[in-house]
Amino acid sequence: MIDRDELAAWLRLVATPGVGRDTARRLLAHFGSPEAVLGASTPARRPLAGEATAAALASEPEGFAELLAATRAWLAGRPAGETDGRDVLVLGDPRYPRALLETADPPTLLYVDGRIELLQADSIAIVGSRNPTAQGLENARAFASHLSRAGLVVVSGLALGIDGAAHDGALGGQGSTIAVVGTGLDRIYPGRHRALAHRIAEEGLLLSEFILGTPPLGENFPQRNRIIAGLAAGTLVVEAAVHSGSLITARLAAEAGREVFAIPGSIHAPQSRGCHALIKQGAKLVESAGDVIDELRPDQRPQARPKPALPAATGDTVLDALGHDPTSLDALIARTGWPAARLNARLLELELDTQVVRLPGGLFQRRAAA
Repeated sequence: MIDRDELAAWLRLVATPGVGRDTARRLLAHFGSPEAVLGASTPARRPLAGEATAAALASEPEGFAELLAATRAWLAGRPAGETDGRDVLVLGDPRYPRALLETADPPTLLYVDGRIELLQADSIAIVGSRNPTAQGLENARAFASHLSRAGLVVVSGLALGIDGAAHDGALGGQGSTIAVVGTGLDRIYPGRHRALAHRIAEEGLLLSEFILGTPPLGENFPQRNRIIAGLAAGTLVVEAAVHSGSLITARLAAEAGREVFAIPGSIHAPQSRGCHALIKQGAKLVESAGDVIDELRPDQRPQARPKPALPAATGDTVLDALGHDPTSLDALIARTGWPAARLNARLLELELDTQVVRLPGGLFQRRAAA
């Protein structure tokens, strides 16, 4: 665990007004340690930090004593005798993830809770819409499960929708999961994922660069996205609108030289348009978890690679009439020639049998496995 005095110096550095990540890195590169930065004179710091910030570093920022006490209390929540659990990783710590050090903007420090060794393992980010389709949720959970069982850590952002499904699917596998959050680790956002976050802390890893007490501010989530993209060897977008945080993550992954994957969907679904845009821009179209593994681990070939169950002739009139895309009841009546009452009864049977999902707008779609 980080030394108490070292923790105080790092926290004071990052909590000082005006000290962003760029300034912190310049100061650390010049002086060698946060203790040396704080011990230097204001004139010595001025060329690297500017007049106001150099002067501000001469004294503790407002509320610092309370922040330090809260952080030490949070760290003390780690079970006695365990090497994993709550800690603060700083630049230069051998446990700091190598993948983030290779990015243009690595965090100055990282709060972690859980299995710290996951930070050094091969990983894949899975991101997508907060308002996904039922098929999108199934795809996220199934892809995450297959990839985790193959030994890849699944990285995501603990958001509602695709993120939550990806974490849930990954927890049962060898790779497990890392949740990168946009708040302090003493807060869980969204609240609906409280139980999931506790499971991740026990079986995977929670991670944040934000000091304890940081609320869910909108400007923090794009910052969180760069960590998701930076940690992983590739980013898989399951479903996303054209203007979404998931596409920001994909762009950051591409800029960092990482692979970008996208799952195609219906041309009628708004949640598929972001994925289609990525594919047009050069993202790799994937239909199975094996497609991702082929790119990230070309020497690894699962004996039983999962393949998508595409709609095909089944002998069931309604299933065959549904085809690939979301379909209205009127269209199904025209295709089958069945009366509405009979068709509705059969659709209900197929829903209960999880072969068909009812979508907003009175549409129906066949489910397909990832």
